[in-house]
Amino acid sequence: MLDILGLIMPLFGLIILGFIAARATRQPAEALGWLTTFVIYFALPALFFSLISKTPIEKLANGDFILVNLGATFAIFVACFLLGLLFSRGDGAQATLQGLAGAYGNIGYMGPAIAILALGEQAAIPVALIFCFENVMHFTLAPALMAATGRGRGDPARLAAQVARSIAAHPFIIATALGVAAAFFRVDPPAPVERLIDYLAQAAAPCALFALGVTLGLRPLRRPPAALAYLAPLKLLLHPALMYLALSWFGDFDPVWVYTAVLVASLPTAANVFVIAQQYEVWVEEASSSVLLTTSLSVFTVALALFLIGGGLLPPDLFPAAP
Repeated sequence: MLDILGLIMPLFGLIILGFIAARATRQPAEALGWLTTFVIYFALPALFFSLISKTPIEKLANGDFILVNLGATFAIFVACFLLGLLFSRGDGAQATLQGLAGAYGNIGYMGPAIAILALGEQAAIPVALIFCFENVMHFTLAPALMAATGRGRGDPARLAAQVARSIAAHPFIIATALGVAAAFFRVDPPAPVERLIDYLAQAAAPCALFALGVTLGLRPLRRPPAALAYLAPLKLLLHPALMYLALSWFGDFDPVWVYTAVLVASLPTAANVFVIAQQYEVWVEEASSSVLLTTSLSVFTVALALFLIGGGLLPPDLFPAAP
């Protein structure tokens, strides 16, 4: 138990410190801009590149893991989307945001920090793959479904081009692609460049978690939406449970990869859901509350996942192949 607390306290302690700093100093939201820029454009990309570039290329070409992970996450999205349609009386735009709130986890800020601190540097590879492919899925689903509900902006061809650009130009995806290329061609950066990359990578986790805490501290909490009664359990409990069962059922994967996927699935709603809600001017306050409340509740769900994994109570494969 002390080992689990030792993992949880630094992680959520950084978020709490950021939250307290935001409330105590009363800095404007714009003051966070440069730290966010540092995290998104430099620190986390450096972390992904550093670890992926040193990984044997055969470990990166794991299509089965990617497909199972996407399948489990998409199933949660569909469940939340259908519930959203039911309880919003057919409002497809709200249902889309609810689908994202239930399936799109905070895999950018919290994912690498929690997985690597809990499971070691080997967890960086599955985290990077999950991030890349899940973001492609969510970035594609959101505008496509919004267009289908009449809230899309512009013609379909232009919309598709914008989605493609947003995916291809994301710093995490660029860093992952460069890391894969470096691993394939066995290219090592010059020593001074490698040292700079290492410095940036070391700053990624603490800066990302502190920035997340500041973001939550600057966002006012209004009345929680009624939809959280089913979205929170689906995101924080059913998503990791389904991910675990799916990975056990469909493949014989590396234990670190299984545990990484389960931890990432147990994370709260991504702040990007709020950004998407603002972009389409639908379900904005509800999305903000979903991010804040699921982040607060994730203290317990992530702690539970770490306890099960660290205590040996979660075998890496529930359905091992017969010898």
